[in-house]
Amino acid sequence: MKGMTLQKITEACGGELHIHIGKELVPAVLLKEAASVVIDSRKAEPDCIFIATKGERVDGHSFIPQVLKAGALGIVCEQEPAAGTDGCFIVVQDSFQALKDIAQYYRSVLPVKTVGITGSVGKTSTKEMIASVLSKRFFIWKTAGNFNNEVGVPLTIFGIREEHEIAVLEMGISDFGEMDRLSRIVRPDVCVMTNIGPCHLENLKSLDGVLKAKSEIFHFMDPDGTVCINGDDEKLKTIREVNKKPPVCFGRGMENDVYATDLVSHGLEGTSCTIHTKAGVFDVKIPLPGSHMADNALAAAAVGLVFSMTPDEIKRGIESVEGMSGRSHLIRTENYLLVDDCYNANPKAMQAAIDLLSQAEGRKVAILGDMFELGEDSDQLHAKTGRYAAVHAVDVLLCVGTQSKYMYEAATAIAAGNDMQLYYYESREELLEKLRKEALLQKGDTILIKASHGMGFEKVVEFLQTYGIK
Repeated sequence: MKGMTLQKITEACGGELHIHIGKELVPAVLLKEAASVVIDSRKAEPDCIFIATKGERVDGHSFIPQVLKAGALGIVCEQEPAAGTDGCFIVVQDSFQALKDIAQYYRSVLPVKTVGITGSVGKTSTKEMIASVLSKRFFIWKTAGNFNNEVGVPLTIFGIREEHEIAVLEMGISDFGEMDRLSRIVRPDVCVMTNIGPCHLENLKSLDGVLKAKSEIFHFMDPDGTVCINGDDEKLKTIREVNKKPPVCFGRGMENDVYATDLVSHGLEGTSCTIHTKAGVFDVKIPLPGSHMADNALAAAAVGLVFSMTPDEIKRGIESVEGMSGRSHLIRTENYLLVDDCYNANPKAMQAAIDLLSQAEGRKVAILGDMFELGEDSDQLHAKTGRYAAVHAVDVLLCVGTQSKYMYEAATAIAAGNDMQLYYYESREELLEKLRKEALLQKGDTILIKASHGMGFEKVVEFLQTYGIK
């Protein structure tokens, strides 16, 4: 890892370096660059830097002996191990802060360009689309899964190597100040904002608060960098310029710099459209389900143009993108077609997922769980989702969780008198027990599974993959 010596790491995090090895070994150790940086002791390897963090359940300091045995170059820790422990230790006040400080330093010595992606909905799928496009010309690095917070972003940064040309990084927040800190680490050359929706309202209070918090991404971007925004979004379109440059706008409307026409839905098989850019016009087939994927494709086209890619390269990148588990991922079983969208949820994303389900053939089943961090309007937002499901061709709705009671009640009021089947369960465990005992599902059903990550709905997906018909 370029520049990642013990001395430089110590300076970056403001720690104190303690070396307990033979004197003859010290000069070589001080010059050696780290092979990797990890916080999981199971990933320790020769010449790694292990940052010992204290979590709610596990204290990384207890794994220092086994990390040293694995050949770690150095340990970043909050207290030096007991006398007699041989190794190199960088003692800091706060290991999590050191993680961010070291990542900020490492980013500063890398020549790589970075694309920072934020927004209320669609960050991960947009990240995948942008990475797929850029990979048609550049050697890229991207966020794994959704490692997008103040731990995940530094760990993603540590995966970058000198040969990478562009890093595509997802940046997620839940409160003011977080994006400022992430931007300080990432130093984005290109900022992408997907949309502004009712997420994390417990802290951010309003859509204007969401916009303000997300816009902190501009604080440490390259002064000559480019901002790409969804020009159809009512809040984002208020951004007229950043660093005296107008943003590049993408969206469905023809007033955008990059826009789409002739959208044709192919159901769960994807969407085709014509993308218009200043560099040319091209037809494209987006292989992921949901018309909202067209917005992600437009964002990727906008970023591709920033990096001077050709329309043909952009088209090939869009058409070769692959889906991710938990993100509108289609899973075909012997009995059902599952739409695994269980990673996270907010009202806007719920509605998009219901729209997607409505395109399926046969009986449509929605298993929807609680949406977290919606603040004082949580009851009303869950109720709104229930009403939306009731009028959008959902045949069976299973609502799960304490807040989803409002979803169920609102849907019941709308669906009275029609053939829609509705069920309510207080917990995921109760849902699974009912699925085991009762004939709630039928062969050939298309089943949407969606809730906030804390509901653990990946267990519902796992269950349904092996569940048989009653």
